[in-house]
Amino acid sequence: MKLFIREHALLLAVQLMQFAAILSIYWLDGYHDLPTALYAVFIGFFFLGCYLIYQYISRRRYYLRLSRPLAALDESFQTLEDKPASKALEQLLHSQYRHYQQQLTAVKLQQEQHLTFIDQWVHQMKTPLSVIELSVQNLDEPEAASIREELELMRRGLHTVLYMARLRAFEQDFHIKPVVLPNLISEVVHDHKRLFIRNSIFPEVNVSSSGITAQSDEKWLFFMLSQLISNAIKYSAAADKTGNGQKVTVSCYLRGADAVIEVKDHGIGIPKSDHKRVFAPFFTGDNGRGLRESTGMGLYLTKEAADRLGHRLELESAVGMGTVMKIILTAHP
Repeated sequence: MKLFIREHALLLAVQLMQFAAILSIYWLDGYHDLPTALYAVFIGFFFLGCYLIYQYISRRRYYLRLSRPLAALDESFQTLEDKPASKALEQLLHSQYRHYQQQLTAVKLQQEQHLTFIDQWVHQMKTPLSVIELSVQNLDEPEAASIREELELMRRGLHTVLYMARLRAFEQDFHIKPVVLPNLISEVVHDHKRLFIRNSIFPEVNVSSSGITAQSDEKWLFFMLSQLISNAIKYSAAADKTGNGQKVTVSCYLRGADAVIEVKDHGIGIPKSDHKRVFAPFFTGDNGRGLRESTGMGLYLTKEAADRLGHRLELESAVGMGTVMKIILTAHP
């Protein structure tokens, strides 16, 4: 209604000026019969009112369409009315939709090609990486330790890229089943034994019950817990370069109907101002700028996977006091 009034405001103004001009001409010409003049004006307004009412009723759908945003893109194909202006608007919307679809298809194709190339490149890099790891595995030279450390960083970086690629096809890549959490924790801690040893960090596992089970995707849960433990080790090592006495505690317990996996460190902690942004992609924060291997993607992928699996993440941290990260899952009876 507001749009209709705004569109016809100029017409109403012109009609008022026209009636005033006609009355003025008659008055100046000596015609002073006011009731007849007012009756003529009334007749004029009556026909103008009828015209406006007809216009509003007959074009009500047209004005309603223009007054509210489209709920879906294909609504632009709905026929409004059989009027020249409406048909021209529909043709314009159809033309715009076709151009949009063509550009969207081209961008999707380009993105798919790029992601396919990244997938192939990651898998190609894993083979030479494994060969180099085997080659330096039995070397005792001091330089070999540095090479193994760099290889470990490369391997974890490739895994992050691979899971980033898998995230786009998450619906086809996950399989929900009962997962025994203590067993999974042991596997992840064992997978990080080199990182624990190299940073002189002691892992501690506390499990309230060996049978705690939750419905989840084991592969993605393994990745999520790996990211949390890897961060805990880095934060602990950054707090104490000697690593003496530092430990990372991984706990598993029940909290009501939930199963909780908790990763606790006593490292550098995360500033409170960064708490809401640590799960954003590519956000490294103050801690990331001091840790060269930080990419800002680990916690982002962990949060994305948790959301899609129906899990929750909880973060508690203070600078200089350490960090506690929790994965909250629905316990399987």
